[in-house]
Amino acid sequence: MKKIMLTAAGLTSVLAVALVACNQAPATEKPQADTTVAVSTEDRIKRGEYLVNTIGCDDCHTPKKMGAMGPEPDMEFRFAGHLTARPDMPAVAAALKTGWVLMGPELTMAVGPWGTSYAANISSDSTGIGNWTEEQFFRSIREGKYKGLENSRPLLPPMPWFNFAKLNDEDLKAMFAFLKSTRPVKNLVPAPKPPASL
Repeated sequence: MKKIMLTAAGLTSVLAVALVACNQAPATEKPQADTTVAVSTEDRIKRGEYLVNTIGCDDCHTPKKMGAMGPEPDMEFRFAGHLTARPDMPAVAAALKTGWVLMGPELTMAVGPWGTSYAANISSDSTGIGNWTEEQFFRSIREGKYKGLENSRPLLPPMPWFNFAKLNDEDLKAMFAFLKSTRPVKNLVPAPKPPASL
């Protein structure tokens, strides 16, 4: 039996040839086709409706009316946010001093250490998100920026944008497409009030 001895230079050459051979694709192999599936507008809107309904956007962005089982969404004003025509309820100072966070009767107004905040109009009206771009929607959800504008104030509690920020791009695109397809509700939501106003 014959023994083959390789020098360090010889071993390096053999390894280099082996690595090149392993990295070469066979000449007969075809490039892989793009497997990305185009999503139709209709399917995207359906997905967005599913997400908006299961995430619970109506919980804060649709005013409530009293039903047989308690507060229920008033679908006439779906996604209108806090209605301008509704009066503010006076906050109970004693409750706030002991750490309570208070909600208005329609569940679209919240009062806490940050002051008073009002749920935004997210309907397709121009007073809602009707004029928004998809980029603004993404920035609003991912960065917590008011109206999705770069130099705007942060979104206020109880908006849990930091949880929704974890949604993937396709889910956010779907939600935006659905909200833009909803019935527009004209309602200019009041500006928030600072804690000093309490």
